Amino acid sequence: MAAPFAAAPTFRVSLTSAPVITLPGGVDSNSPVVWDLEGGQQKMFVLTSYSGAPSISSGLAVDRLSAATPVTLSPHPGHGLWMEAVVSDGVDTWYGFYHNEWPASRCGRDDRFVPRIGAAKSTDRGRTWQDLGFVIQARQSAIACASKNRYVIGGVGDLSVMLDKDKQFLYFFYSQYPTRQESQGVAVARMVWADRDRPAGRVEMWRDGIWDNLRRPEFVPGPQGAGPTFAWTHLSATPLVAPTLAWHDGDDKVDAYWGPAVHWNSAIESYVMLLNRAKDENYGQEGIYVSYAPRLDDPSLWSAPQKILSGGRWYPQVIGSSLGIGTDKMAGATSRFFMSGKSEWMINFSK
Repeated sequence: MAAPFAAAPTFRVSLTSAPVITLPGGVDSNSPVVWDLEGGQQKMFVLTSYSGAPSISSGLAVDRLSAATPVTLSPHPGHGLWMEAVVSDGVDTWYGFYHNEWPASRCGRDDRFVPRIGAAKSTDRGRTWQDLGFVIQARQSAIACASKNRYVIGGVGDLSVMLDKDKQFLYFFYSQYPTRQESQGVAVARMVWADRDRPAGRVEMWRDGIWDNLRRPEFVPGPQGAGPTFAWTHLSATPLVAPTLAWHDGDDKVDAYWGPAVHWNSAIESYVMLLNRAKDENYGQEGIYVSYAPRLDDPSLWSAPQKILSGGRWYPQVIGSSLGIGTDKMAGATSRFFMSGKSEWMINFSK
């Protein structure tokens, strides 16, 4: 992360084996969790996404969930959509943030994709969503048309979000895949929470040690079946850790962090970020890492990533074990550790 790293905390983290839990529905993204009241009963709701199609399940605990059923978003932005983060306003509305992939038609490569981050809201506990448009889009000039990456050749995505304790800012933690090596990796942006119903063009990026909102209107892909449309695009933010071996540089070797999942951990009184570390252009897993920060407003406070598992699977995340409280954003000393929607371990944090 931005050198010099924050002082390494003295926290300890370990994994212990546990009975297997598998989230309903296929999973190839982060899976947000929300507790809400339905029919006079507090329930856990989990959104899972697979192959660009999100679903929702609910139940009394993470190991007592119903079968997953598809959710709808209108108007749909087209192509694949993964609902990776959800925040409730605490009253009657959920705000969701999704990863949307478009074919790299600008490069004449419809077999590769360019992701962007959009927003939506729901008033029926995540079953139907109203699209609010895109909140973070990379500039079209940053697409790496000649990349050998098997999946994406530009854009931004693979995200999680956190609302700060004062409910002033919503923070986005996401992956950047532009052409330039120094801009690749996990980045941070934020938006005033009061702007959640009109988010387009309102995010600030953490760049060179400050928050800024440098943006410009640009022609980008429009709704599926329609032509290009004007939208706000942003310069890349400064990554927390730039890769030592870049994406898109013509060889297969990569050394880059991606796919952050962030939660507040009450046991150690710290924000915790889990990260994938890729070793090749096909996202082969070198390992899973953890980083810590005492607060959200200064991304330079995130500590240097430390390995907690060699290899592993994509989309590591923590889901808190406390009924009515534990989610993918709130956890304690002993919680469930998931990868690709499957948990075989508890994850333990201590000071």
